[in-house]
Amino acid sequence: MADAETESKPVDPDALVADIDRTRAQLASTIDAITDRVSPKKNVERALEQVRERVSQAQRALEEVRERASQIDPIMAGAAAAAVAIGVTALILLRRRRH
Repeated sequence: MADAETESKPVDPDALVADIDRTRAQLASTIDAITDRVSPKKNVERALEQVRERVSQAQRALEEVRERASQIDPIMAGAAAAAVAIGVTALILLRRRRH
């Protein structure tokens, strides 16, 4: 009994060559991807790029903080500091009176 899958079929040589070429290109692409992943040089380059990106993000965050700090009104900051000082003084005086 011959199985339908194992029966010999006429093969078009051009189709066979095209199939081999496709397979060869896919294999080459896979090998290139594997080589890239295990390459120490590429891994160092990727790590450095991640560090550069994080430093860049930190610099942007620092600039945002500086921008916000420059927008603080000095009179309001002084008033807030005075209010805190008065509150602390009042608490100290109240505690002294209770003892």
